[in-house]
Amino acid sequence: MSEAADRRAAIALEAITYLRAALVPVIMWLVLRGGAVATAVAGWLFALAAVTDFLDGYLARRWKRVTVLGTFLDTTADKLLVSGVLVALVAVGRASPWIAFVIVGRELLLLGLRGVVAAGGEVMKPSVWGKLKANVQFVAICLAIWRPFRPLGPLYLDQWAMLAAAAVTVASALEYLSRFAGALPRSRARR
Repeated sequence: MSEAADRRAAIALEAITYLRAALVPVIMWLVLRGGAVATAVAGWLFALAAVTDFLDGYLARRWKRVTVLGTFLDTTADKLLVSGVLVALVAVGRASPWIAFVIVGRELLLLGLRGVVAAGGEVMKPSVWGKLKANVQFVAICLAIWRPFRPLGPLYLDQWAMLAAAAVTVASALEYLSRFAGALPRSRARR
């Protein structure tokens, strides 16, 4: 890849990531506004933002532009998207505060773990559990925005999906914690 093409690739990847982050307040506003049209637009914009997560990852690998900064920006944009829209969904009664706490709490926990791992000179690469977690969260949040069906038993489809998202989120956190447990400092007993 020439230097000019390399630069264009970097700009395109950054633009995709920034678009995802820029969509967060728009989607939140539409969810909070409510109404059939605003909700439909919020759902489609969220779906678009979720697709950009896959698109920029695919293009970064294809163009061989996977960088530490790019990975950081990508994961930050994902966390903003999920956390921001979850907060809006809790505010309008479409998501459980407890499930939002589990999901956002996991992100904060792993943010701290990433810092500890990075301080030790390692990079915390995404796992299959992390990718599964993102996919299940994206589906659950999209369903919660739209809520297209009647209840299935005691819960709506999106509520069942949120429970699945919470379970996969916890499993993902446990997987990362077990994989990087050696990076955590051990407390020493005082003598």
